[in-house]
Amino acid sequence: MLYYLFKYLESEYEFPGAQLFGYLSFRSAMAIIFSLAISTIYGKKIIDYLLTKQVGESVRELGLKGQSEKAGTPTMGGIIIIVATLIPVLLFAKLENIYVILLIVTTIWMGTIGFIDDYIKIFKKDKEGLKGIFKVIGQVGLGLIIGGTMYFHPGITVKEEANNAVPGKELNEVGNIREMGPEEKSTITTIPFVKNNEFEYSSLITWIDADYAKYAWLVFIPIVIFIVTAVSNGANLTDGIDGLAAGSSAIIVLTLGIFAWVSGNIIFSDYLNIMYIPKSGEMTIYITAFAGALVGFLWYNTFPAQVFMGDTGSLTIGGIIAVLAIATRKELLIPLLCGIFLMENLSVVMQVFWFKLTKRRYGEGRRIFLMSPLHHHYQKKGHHESKIVVRFWIVGIFLAIVTVVTLKLR
Repeated sequence: MLYYLFKYLESEYEFPGAQLFGYLSFRSAMAIIFSLAISTIYGKKIIDYLLTKQVGESVRELGLKGQSEKAGTPTMGGIIIIVATLIPVLLFAKLENIYVILLIVTTIWMGTIGFIDDYIKIFKKDKEGLKGIFKVIGQVGLGLIIGGTMYFHPGITVKEEANNAVPGKELNEVGNIREMGPEEKSTITTIPFVKNNEFEYSSLITWIDADYAKYAWLVFIPIVIFIVTAVSNGANLTDGIDGLAAGSSAIIVLTLGIFAWVSGNIIFSDYLNIMYIPKSGEMTIYITAFAGALVGFLWYNTFPAQVFMGDTGSLTIGGIIAVLAIATRKELLIPLLCGIFLMENLSVVMQVFWFKLTKRRYGEGRRIFLMSPLHHHYQKKGHHESKIVVRFWIVGIFLAIVTVVTLKLR
């Protein structure tokens, strides 16, 4: 909103300093400052409100050290993240941008699902919360919206190097930018270790017949649904000890912010030989606001936590990360970039599978880990929460660096 106000003041009255709002870097800086301020200053007021409403965490007895001390800690703190993200976005982003619209829809959609789940747990005294099938339906619904919009919306395009361009040759002597073709609809995405680091989803069916390219949405949309569901569940499982989900997510989001900024800038995308995605740079506003909200939330969520994010926060975080990865065409890098989420997911799958298999074979279920998800395994081994969290963060930083490096591996 402020973007449009100052744009008007500049065009009509040449208001001093109004032109700053035309710069993506300035608006990104303002977004992260505002989100940090909102999450830290007003976060405390939200926590106090949750306390007055007795929105306390009901802790299941899992035999973990210090677990009983967390009973009664306010949950639904994801509201802090959502509010601290959306307000700066509404103030500083171009709200007609399709990528920003998709991210706002994702935040509200997943936030609502998580809120309903937390509400049932707290006020209906049902520890199971929202039935799993309804969560999946919500995630699939969002995946359909994201996948359908990414595939069919005319404003979501990419620009590739023109066919007549000579790779490595500087065709534009002024800007040193290779000649680019027109904007076009495409299901192309980024993948390391192959020529040009690009993969076309339509190739999964065009090997049968080239005419099947027009049915690429039958492949693309289900993949998007799977990614949204998997990442949001991964973030949900990671939210088990103080600061783990918020800190790990902040690292992932900042990495995606680099991708969004570079992909939306024709000069830097050309220099780094990364796919140029018109209008995607505007996502940087959303990403900086979201990162600021996560870091601000950590102020109250680090050990010992004064508030838990609940499913209101974890499902929202996972959904946003999934959509950011898909929008920047980096979704195939998720297993690496979101390695923490993947490990947490796999630990649960492996534990359940092995327990059922051994119970059927030996009559008694056996376990791979002392407890799943993985962070509980280390708690059972006697490691303090803070040590586990910091070490997971270090692994997350390492994975983020490796993810960026893979963009140059061909």
